[in-house]
Parts: sequence; structure tokens; C-alpha cells
Amino acid sequence: MKPNMTLFRPLLILALVTLSLTLQAAVPIPSPPKVAASGYLLLDFYSGKILAESNASQRLEPASLTKIMTAYAVFRELKEGNINLTDEVLVSEKAWRTPGSRMFIEVGKRVKVEDLIKGMIIQSGNDACVALAEHIAGSEETFAEVMNNHARRLGMHASHFINSTGLPDKDHYTTPEDIAKVAMATIREFPDYYKWYSEKSFVFNKIKQHNRNKLLWRDNTVDGMKTGHTEAAGYCLVASAQREQMRLISVVMGTKSEKARASASQALLNYGFRFFESHRLYSAGETLNRARIWKGNKPQIALGLAHDLHVSIPHKQYKKLNAQLDVIPTITAPVQQGQEVGQVRIELAGETIAEVPLIALESVAEGNLWQKAKDAALMWLE
Repeated sequence: MKPNMTLFRPLLILALVTLSLTLQAAVPIPSPPKVAASGYLLLDFYSGKILAESNASQRLEPASLTKIMTAYAVFRELKEGNINLTDEVLVSEKAWRTPGSRMFIEVGKRVKVEDLIKGMIIQSGNDACVALAEHIAGSEETFAEVMNNHARRLGMHASHFINSTGLPDKDHYTTPEDIAKVAMATIREFPDYYKWYSEKSFVFNKIKQHNRNKLLWRDNTVDGMKTGHTEAAGYCLVASAQREQMRLISVVMGTKSEKARASASQALLNYGFRFFESHRLYSAGETLNRARIWKGNKPQIALGLAHDLHVSIPHKQYKKLNAQLDVIPTITAPVQQGQEVGQVRIELAGETIAEVPLIALESVAEGNLWQKAKDAALMWLE
């Protein structure tokens, strides 16, 4: 149930909306579990809040976690209509010879894009990655540029990709924070394609291979994403799970074994679900307030948010949230829809946990000469 909102105006002419009249101290949260990894991260998918981390911004070798970005780039090509799932890809000798894990495509044969995607995601086929890269960009090197362009657009500023597979290269790296960004973008933008990450096995060329993400068998709330391993990178795992209205993403990089990466990921997910909860406070486009607008063709303007506002908070602290809506002192027409006119700030125990722009939900044009003259006089009297 959404809390009631009460509006009043202080002397500084700021609109204030409160979700609670009293604010009590939040219950202390235990420290996250200790994870033996080069770097790790746990975050809430909806709010983006980091719940636990260590060396999350450190450059690390991603191994086959790279394929999350490779798949994302392929999904974008599908969305833009540049390729289709039914396209048949001619397998090159380079793709066929690519070392490491394979889906066992054969040189000179044609394979559907959909099968290559499944081979890449479920079987972690390096050969599938190269075949897709060449089909999309002509060469794997050019496809790596496509990957890097997407990385920059997603804010993955500490990442650089040289290949589509994750095979070792000194100039091929990412961070737990960055790989979480492309994981989130995949789930948000391509929910239908994301479902492939939950499939436990795939048969191609009469060869059945199982998904290496052991959490798919251990925890039925886990629905993705990807494992990775090289000698230099260690054992890595990105996992995502949804329980009720909360989705968490964990990134664990540089553990010592398959068992260690699975156990570490499970421990982080359990910690997050046990001690935190996620709430959508307001929806995009929802009218949070109607403010006075001067010199316009109407006296009031609807204010709200451009995007849904989610918060992650300790368990049983929802009623202690304090939401403050600060509107600029004077809004004067013309105002365009989407124009920023203030801030919405969410506090818990005196600490700001979220702050987002308050925007105009509608455009208001200038009024006629009489309306502008009348409001000018009223503004002078204020």
C-alpha cells in the first residue's frame, strides 16, 4: 500500500511531501558474508543500490563473463532488425578453430542465429561467439568495437573488450561494477531473450551440454546469468535471482573453484534477500503534486517523475521513510513537458538514500496579455 502524502508550504516556499511524521533509527545490518574472490558485488536490480562489494571497481579479467556483453550486442542487432533469429550463419574456419569451450559447430556448415545464441549462452561456446561476431560485423575485431561502443553507452568506463569470447588478452578487462551494468541492461531491455540464461541444457549436433551455472539447480529463484573461467581470471559467476518483488544481481570474480564461485554467489544472494527489501515508491508519470504556475494559460501544472522510483532499505523500515518534494520557488510559463522543476529526496534515519529530478508532466504555454499582467501583479504582492 502506498503511503498517504501530506502537502504544506514552509517559509522558503518549498513544497514538502511526507510519508511519515516520525523517523526512527534504522536497525543495524550485519556485515556481508566474507567472500574469497578478487572482486565481488551485490546490488538491487530495481534501485541500483549496492548492498555489498569488494574491489568492485578494480579491473579484472572477465573470462566468459565477456559473453554477457557479446549477447547484449547481438540482442541489440536483433532489436534493430539488422539480423533475425532465423538467419543462417556460414561457419568460418576461424570460428571452428576457436579454442576453449565449444558448441561444436562445423566449418562450412550453416547454423541459425538462434542456435548460435543458445550455444553461446547455455554451452558457453567460443565458436558460437566468433560465428555471431563475424555474421554481424564481418570480423571479430570489428565486432569488439561494437561491444566497446555499447560499453561506453552503458557507462562501463573501466571496461575494454578485444574479443567476443573472453579468451585472455592484456587489453581485455572489465570490473564487477561494469559487468553488473550490462547484466542489468540485458534483463531490463531484453526480458524475452534473457530467459535463455535460465535454460539448464542445450543439444546441438547431437551433443548435449549443461549450463555451468550450478545455482540454476540449487535455487529455483535464480534465473541467470553466466559463468566464466580461465587460469588467469579464476572462476567467475554473475547470478540473478528474483524473490517476490525484489531482484538481486551478484557478480563474483576470481574465486578458486566452481564450488567456491557458486557458494559465494549463493551466500551474497541469501544475505541480500534476508536483510533488505525493495519498494517502488512512485511510478513514472504519476502526479505527485500540482504546483502554481505563473503567467501561463492555466494556473497549475502537474509534477512527477520521468522514471519509476525504487529504493532498497533494511527489512521492516518502510514506515520510517521520509520523502521530501522540493519545488523551485517560482515556476513561470512557458514550461515544457519533462523540464526539471525540483527534486524528490528520500531519507531514512536522516540519511538521503535516493534523490531524483522532479519534472513537469505536461507543457504549459504562456497565457494571454491579461493573464500575464494579472500574474505579474500577484507575483509583486507575494
